[in-house]
Amino acid sequence: MVRKSGLLVAAFCFVAAAFVMASGTKEATSNNAPIKIGASLSLSGDFSSDGLGFQQGYTLWADYVNAHGGLLGRKVVLDIVSDASSPDQVQTNYQKLITVDKVDLVIGPFSSLLTKPASVVANRYGYAMVEGAGGGPSVFTRGLKNVFDVALPVEYDLDSYTKYITSLPASVRPTTAAYATEDDPFTQPQIDRARQRLEAAGVKTVSYQVYPSESTDFNPIADKIIASKAQIVIAGTLLPDITAFVQRFIQQHYNPESIVATAGPDLGNQFTKAVGGDGNAEGIMVPNAWYASLDAPGNAEFVKAYIAKFGGTPSDINADAAEAYSVGQVLQQAVEKTKSLDNAKIIAELHSGDSFDSIEGPVIFDSAGRNVAISAYVFQWQNGKYLPVYPKSAAQADPEFPKPAWK
Repeated sequence: MVRKSGLLVAAFCFVAAAFVMASGTKEATSNNAPIKIGASLSLSGDFSSDGLGFQQGYTLWADYVNAHGGLLGRKVVLDIVSDASSPDQVQTNYQKLITVDKVDLVIGPFSSLLTKPASVVANRYGYAMVEGAGGGPSVFTRGLKNVFDVALPVEYDLDSYTKYITSLPASVRPTTAAYATEDDPFTQPQIDRARQRLEAAGVKTVSYQVYPSESTDFNPIADKIIASKAQIVIAGTLLPDITAFVQRFIQQHYNPESIVATAGPDLGNQFTKAVGGDGNAEGIMVPNAWYASLDAPGNAEFVKAYIAKFGGTPSDINADAAEAYSVGQVLQQAVEKTKSLDNAKIIAELHSGDSFDSIEGPVIFDSAGRNVAISAYVFQWQNGKYLPVYPKSAAQADPEFPKPAWK
């Protein structure tokens, strides 16, 4: 009878342990084994420039943590695999990271397109997914409670830009706009909201294009913008798109009064080199929530570490690296507050309404996992520097309007 009870107890313990592992609820232990954190990043394919930035940011955060005693007193080891910018591969990667590599925690990929399938896999196993580039509205409409984006919800990214345009005196305010966006959950919501706000302010839409995310020939899209003679161009792009648009605009001698892109211009010298140098970058704008001199916890240390490891100047820093670093900061604080690697406890803490610090600014998550405590600035390239220019409270220079002629 005693032997039978012992077998039942052993069986119960085995099932309980299996449940804990399957649900991702790992308690911190007193051992000194490294804490493994898994991530899938786009190290090739359409998002490779951004994926590299995220790899840099995650690596810098892990370096900082390990140089300051580790996480819960244990070394952090990153397990980063490439998804080639593929939604199918990102699912496979997180499945393997969790079930085969047995990572303790996961952090997000780049883009809303990849975060959507990745967060589903993480949710299946009870893992929290803190991320910094999956802010598209569709990421947060599926009822998942495990995904948390430290960045500004993407549909609001261009609000500061549209506010700037509508604040211009009527005598110089643009009256026509052209819009071009990939069919992408990150870019299109920004474009559509910007269009709605500008049309409400009397700015006429003279061209609106949505093109497949797999597009490689951007000249026909650029040509329609050129033919529209729009005074401002608002483009939902990544680095290849905005590069191609600028090159075509220069070739065809089309110089709109203002150009703003949802992504690309924030990639430092990757952008300026791609468009042919500082002269061609002059006056081009982009929304972002981070800049090198931002007075935020840990930002000065991040900037110093980035330059020491990757070279360049503060203006050369890939803003994606700052987003990724912020992901690490918030995850670290959630782990330290719970004193645990139990993902269920971490999810509860992230949903608690507590405020977290990041180099992008404060982070407070709403019930869907969106950061409601952050705002975007308008940045512009001026004389080879990437500067915040709006709103005035954060501006390091006055906005250049209209944009100077191409060099």
